[in-house]
Amino acid sequence: MSGDISSTAPGRIIPALGEHNRPFWTGGADGRLHIAHCDSCDRWVHPPTRDCPDCDGDLVARPVSGLGTVNTFTVNRHPFNPAVPLPYVVALVELVEQEGLRIVTNIVDCEPDSVVVGMPVEVQFEGQATEQDPVFVPVFAPRRDGAAETAARS
Repeated sequence: MSGDISSTAPGRIIPALGEHNRPFWTGGADGRLHIAHCDSCDRWVHPPTRDCPDCDGDLVARPVSGLGTVNTFTVNRHPFNPAVPLPYVVALVELVEQEGLRIVTNIVDCEPDSVVVGMPVEVQFEGQATEQDPVFVPVFAPRRDGAAETAARS
């Protein structure tokens, strides 16, 4: 995991923070990505919610490795948010902790046309000031070591 916090973060639309999503959006303060986990059935759950969709157990935000692979992506060339420079990559990244554990994010620190399905990536954070808590938007960048994903899935 990178743990880097970008100082050139574009303005992003941040959802209202609540009891269940706050750890995801603020957890990057410690440089780690926090995902909801069910200790009852050992399942990671994203997006965050109150109860485990598999067993109705309680969910607790826990840090994950921040490593994953690009599952699918698109390159956006239209100015939906004028604060975000074009073009940019919107991707579905599958985290190594569990098959099917995916997060919608942006791929940064590379040319949009260089992104490919299966690309190994690692989390970085873009800090954003809000009226409530500071928010750390998780974005992903190509793995610095260039290694293919070899981490075992839980």
